[in-house]
Amino acid sequence: MSWAVLVISGVLEAVWAAALDRSEGFSRPLPSVVFGIALAGSMGGLAYAMRELPLGTSYAVWVGIGAVLAVAYAMITGAESVSVLKVLFLAMIVGGVVGLKALH
Repeated sequence: MSWAVLVISGVLEAVWAAALDRSEGFSRPLPSVVFGIALAGSMGGLAYAMRELPLGTSYAVWVGIGAVLAVAYAMITGAESVSVLKVLFLAMIVGGVVGLKALH
């Protein structure tokens, strides 16, 4: 159960990062509210998962999922350029997350 919550929390990390960008310094209400809700859910889920999983593994997986999804979202929306090297490095992060899961 902790792993599932951790993955969902990582997804919510990407959601709050994207909402923070769209909030334009908290001047837009809807993205600002999405940011707050996703942030609370993400942190709460991380805290829940850390009751059973080690700190280092939990944090690395949480950040890795959030970072990969945030960059992927930015590339899909055109806010960030796509390159073979970027995709390769994102795949390396995913490989690290999978490796940490496999070791636990």
